[in-house]
Amino acid sequence: MNTILTSDRLLIVRNGDAEKRLKLLQEALAADRIIPYLGPDLLRLQSTEPPVPDTPEAVSAALNKRTLAPSRIRSNMWSVAQFIEQRRHRRTLQTWMAEIFGAPVAPTALHDWLATLPISLIVDGWYDGTMRAAFAKTGRTDVVEMQGVTRANGGGDIWTKTYDLSGRDVERVSAPKTVLYAPHGSVMPASNFLVSDSDYVEVLTEIDIQTPIPEMVKERRTDRGFLFIGCRFNDQMLRIYARQIIKRSHGPHFAVLDAEGLTKNERRFLAASAITVVDLPTGEAAALLVPFGIKTDGEEGHTASGSNFRSG
Repeated sequence: MNTILTSDRLLIVRNGDAEKRLKLLQEALAADRIIPYLGPDLLRLQSTEPPVPDTPEAVSAALNKRTLAPSRIRSNMWSVAQFIEQRRHRRTLQTWMAEIFGAPVAPTALHDWLATLPISLIVDGWYDGTMRAAFAKTGRTDVVEMQGVTRANGGGDIWTKTYDLSGRDVERVSAPKTVLYAPHGSVMPASNFLVSDSDYVEVLTEIDIQTPIPEMVKERRTDRGFLFIGCRFNDQMLRIYARQIIKRSHGPHFAVLDAEGLTKNERRFLAASAITVVDLPTGEAAALLVPFGIKTDGEEGHTASGSNFRSG
């Protein structure tokens, strides 16, 4: 059976059905009818050893090389970052995070293809800035990036900052074609990082009523669903953010994941959020999403019309 509804109410599509679903999702992306939500697993499409950390645990390890945190928290990125912030100052934490994510990451064919599309909204769930780099390659001027920012520096009632692709801080934005939303911040252009426990205290207090999420993001998700690719949900923080970002969106929602490797918490989250699992390796799914023969160095290639996408 290629499509199953498991006993815990999780819908999984496999094999031929998974490939067919990816083709429909390709069309939906090209037609701006679904929102890509990108995660750090995409970093491994170019290399088995990516130039920057691709998991919270890898960030923890990189921070521990700079100053050793207590053993009880050593593998928890948020707690290690909080330890550094308290012992060494916020500026030190920000400097170290900028160093850790300072190596350039080449966009994949998927990033490059997405950057050519007139997509209303893309969510980038990691700090590496690869999607931003893909947009910069195209020379587009109709894209802005909204990044989550810490309030530890006394920023007042500010949850995000907005930048154009040149790195300029843009206070007022009228109606860009594409919004790139990086809810946890990004290394480029200004090293904004939500990473320590204290960074998230106020955000998590307010996020259930959606205050930290930009109005433009809320508007653009209303009549669309989300496609998660390169994402895991094996940490409560990641689940909270994903749940709140897709809140009040129309759906349907899909996630490219290895169904066999899901934790119990991931399965509960996916089922409760009505997210269909497309059971394929990330690399295979990414290859299926990019149209055959597409040109991805800033030149437009052919794309599908999106007319056959259905939520079934």
